[in-house]
Amino acid sequence: MTTDSSATRRLAPPLSSSRAGLWWCLVGVTAFSFTLPFTRMVVDGGGMSPLFVSCGRAVVAAVLAAVALLVTRQRLPRGTQWARLAVVAGGVVVGFPVLTSFALETASASHGAVVIALLPAATAVLAALRGHERPRASFWVTAALGATAAVGFAAVQGGGIGGLHGSDLLLLCAVLACGVGYAEGGLLARELGAWQTISWALVLAGVPMAFVTGASVVQSPPTGSPLDWALFGYLGVVSMFLGFFAWYRGLAIGPMAQVSQVQLVQPVLTISWAALVLHEQLTWPTVLGGAAVIVCAGVAVRSRLR
Repeated sequence: MTTDSSATRRLAPPLSSSRAGLWWCLVGVTAFSFTLPFTRMVVDGGGMSPLFVSCGRAVVAAVLAAVALLVTRQRLPRGTQWARLAVVAGGVVVGFPVLTSFALETASASHGAVVIALLPAATAVLAALRGHERPRASFWVTAALGATAAVGFAAVQGGGIGGLHGSDLLLLCAVLACGVGYAEGGLLARELGAWQTISWALVLAGVPMAFVTGASVVQSPPTGSPLDWALFGYLGVVSMFLGFFAWYRGLAIGPMAQVSQVQLVQPVLTISWAALVLHEQLTWPTVLGGAAVIVCAGVAVRSRLR
């Protein structure tokens, strides 16, 4: 058996027990919170197809990642790390962007936040299973309350979750794919490094995503205003690349089940940005609901820290 064999390899421990992981994750969450509104604006403009937006931004990020890896002369991943990187790429580079882009053809950014609010809970469960973390019962209770508050807040702002539609199914699948990618990526970040993990995942997915992007360009050449292209640039450079530097750094510091709960504030931020850039109404229930979500997230985090 090799040192990379699943029979002998042990999971790397968290990098630190400090609160630094929370702050790194918060930086990443803030960067991600613009993703749904900006994707909605670009797709809604009609000049860029959802396939081009989701795959093209991954290609932009993959080019940046390849340059960063070459300039810093990072060592190649070894053995089963490639398979684990494929899991990360499938979840956060391919699955989440593609599924959400198609969902936002018909769903609003606020409605998307209803389902995306489940991501912290999904990440916590998957991290506990994959990383062999054993949070106390109080953590699970407060995390469940936080997820409930986040979904309830976003549902009120988005007009209610009602029946399950095609866009909801796409968003649910996006949550599952992203949760798997976050959990596996957090573990890999302890071995390869935070930014190295997402960079290798982007490079791994870069070739097939470039092929799909080229096909979408041939089928429907993308057009847009300077603002549309600027938003597309943000999705490629920040949402798909720089934001993950901070996010995976926070997950690597861990514990993942704890620090991932910072994502409970993402629907609050997302709907706030949607109100600003998409002119959706921001009401007192939104403000109060956002405060409730943040309080629940804080209680969950503090219970795990203790």
